[in-house]
Amino acid sequence: MNKITKKLSFLLALIMLVSMVFTGCSDSKAGDSSASSTNASNSSSGTADLGPGIALITSAAGPNDKGYNQSAIAGLEKAKSDLGINYKVVETTDIPGSLTQLAGAGYKLIFSLEYNFDALIKGVGGSKPIAEQYPDTTFVIFNDNPNVNDDGSVKHKNVVSVLFDVHEASFMAGALATLVNENAAKLFNSGDYSFTSGDAGRKVGFLGGSKSNGITVFGYGFAEGINYVAKELNVNYTFYSDYNAGFSDSAAGATKANTYYSDGANIVYAVAGAVGDGVDAKAKEVKKLSIEVDANKDANQPGNILTSVLKNTEVPVYEIAKNFKDNAMDKVNGKVLSYNLSSGATGITDLSVIESKVTADGKAKWDEIKGQLKTISDKIASGEIKVTNAQAGEKFDKAKLANLKMPND
Repeated sequence: MNKITKKLSFLLALIMLVSMVFTGCSDSKAGDSSASSTNASNSSSGTADLGPGIALITSAAGPNDKGYNQSAIAGLEKAKSDLGINYKVVETTDIPGSLTQLAGAGYKLIFSLEYNFDALIKGVGGSKPIAEQYPDTTFVIFNDNPNVNDDGSVKHKNVVSVLFDVHEASFMAGALATLVNENAAKLFNSGDYSFTSGDAGRKVGFLGGSKSNGITVFGYGFAEGINYVAKELNVNYTFYSDYNAGFSDSAAGATKANTYYSDGANIVYAVAGAVGDGVDAKAKEVKKLSIEVDANKDANQPGNILTSVLKNTEVPVYEIAKNFKDNAMDKVNGKVLSYNLSSGATGITDLSVIESKVTADGKAKWDEIKGQLKTISDKIASGEIKVTNAQAGEKFDKAKLANLKMPND
């Protein structure tokens, strides 16, 4: 019995040691239970050595945000199903520490969805950049491209920057918002909504989680889309904005949105994680409209979410994972990967949910609006309409928006 007890004690100690490897990380989901057998098979077949698999660090909104993070995890799940690559999802507030731990543990492909790049790209506190410390690991970052020197050359060849053309998708949302606002009385049953009419209702709201390029890119595109249609219709709009909404306080989002709705705005666009949930709920309460972001959330408050601006992280996550599997990371390493409207990774939804609220008498006008949106999308694709891309460092000049006032920007 003593020998058995000693063996059990040794086994328990071994299990505890393994479990402490990632004490700085909080695993919200892990698909790596069979990593050793799967990836050893890949290595022996002469394809890429996948190590323990792929790691992904979520943003502060967490893995169950019904959007940005959850879509990326869907891409990993698809990679596991289609390609046999295992993965680990990490939810943490210590981005540099987790990047270092994961790279040190042998992960050769790490996605980081948080807007936190300095330790990875520049190095902090006298330390070398993490990308330089682990040259055999590819780090994938989103919504900005800090991986360039002053002369435009690439800093680290093992960093990939993923950008979505959400400025164009937001332009589409702005155009849609204006067209719907101008024709709301023709489109919807008056008993279902409580829109402010006339000039008093020619106002929109925008809530952003932070004043960063990754967020302003949405607001500026939205503003330009509103102005584009307002100019065609010879009307004037006011754009209320707040870029300090954060990403988690839905109650505060509802309160802020209510100030906009109470002032006459009929539509509020939130790019602020869970804050948008509060905006959606308030839109339903006051019988007006909101616009969501990242994933298709139109059905969350059916009839009160006009559309969702899509930033489908599933697409790049899966595509990069496939390069990883095919031992073809040289195709993406050190590059900026941009996803436009035609990629399917960004755009607005198919509008089927809001369309269900359009009355029979409003059907002709609704079809006309969808035709106008198609024309605008084509003009963006052809370059006839140029939308400011704050993510790419382009400067936004609100003075050029002749039919839109932006008192808060």
